[in-house]
Parts: sequence; C-alpha cells; structure tokens
Amino acid sequence: MALFMEGYKEDIPGKEVLTSFAHNAVLSVADKVIELVKLGKIRHFFLVGGCDGAKPDRNYYTKFVELLPKDTVVLTLGCGKFRFFDKELGSIDGIPRYLDCGRCNDAYSAIQIALALSKAFGVGVNELPLSLIVSWYEQKAVAMFLTLLYLNIKNIRLGPSMPASLSKNVTEFIASNYNLKPVGDPEADIKEILR
Repeated sequence: MALFMEGYKEDIPGKEVLTSFAHNAVLSVADKVIELVKLGKIRHFFLVGGCDGAKPDRNYYTKFVELLPKDTVVLTLGCGKFRFFDKELGSIDGIPRYLDCGRCNDAYSAIQIALALSKAFGVGVNELPLSLIVSWYEQKAVAMFLTLLYLNIKNIRLGPSMPASLSKNVTEFIASNYNLKPVGDPEADIKEILR
C-alpha cells in the first residue's frame, strides 16, 4: 500500500539574496564607493571569504559579520559566505553592505576590486581600509592563500584553525613577514582592526 502525504496548503514566500557582484559590477559604481569613503560614510571594507565546513567553531564568520559596524562593507567569495549570506546588512547610500564576488575561483574579482581601490586612493593595497578575514577549510584555499602572499598582501586573519600544511616554522615566517594572525574572538578582532 502506497502512502501519500498531503503537500503544503500554501506557498511561503522565499527569501531573496543579492549575489554575484563580480569586479565589473562593483567597479561600475567605483566613483560612488570612492566618494562614500572620502565622505567617511564607508569606514572599512572586510573581505570575509574562503572555504567552509560544518564544524561548530566555524560560526566565527557569522558572528564577525553580524558585529560589524554599519559604516563597513563586506565583500565575500567562496562557500564561506553561506555562514552569513542571508543576513540583512542594509546599504550605505544605495551601495549594498554585502557584496558577493562569487565562488572561490572568483578571487580574481576581489583582487581586481582591491587593486582598483588602491589605484583610486594612490596607496598600496596594504594601506587601504581593507581587511582579509579568510576561512580555511580545504586545499584549493592554499592556492588563494599563496596568491595573496605572492601579491604581498599583509594582515590576513586565517581560521578557525591554521592549515595543517603550515609547519610551525612556516607559520612563524609568514606571521613575521606578512603579519598573518589566526582568527580569535570576533568582537576583539573587529576592535583591533578598526582602532
């Protein structure tokens, strides 16, 4: 005897999520973004992205994004965004505070955005009001991490644990030459970054 269950009596409206702001989309409003930075309406950019998994301690990234001040913008890429992609972050003068650059493989877009901001403000990428909060989980993240080091990007926070492929000596070398730090408490990390 077959058992049939009654379906839903009514549809529940789904939630919409704004995604896929590749570098061309972001750079098309670069003038407005630059103006908002100069006016002090955008204080800081956070690239919160990378790989992710189901371990409970990985909720750091959700808490981090939820605690960010309203005058900051979150760029993201990779599956790490699924920790916070559905949060209502609002906008700053029409610019969404959440800008998804795509998948891990779209790290190129995030790099192009950083380079464009660097050029617009006449400073190096490391002098921008930009912090990288990278979620480490699997091997393709190694390629992205090595690319950032090759580009001499500093002040990266990595976690929730350091990659097993980084020996103590390598970790110490990267920490001392690139100011690599492990993620810690979200609130304390934000305070330290924004001081």
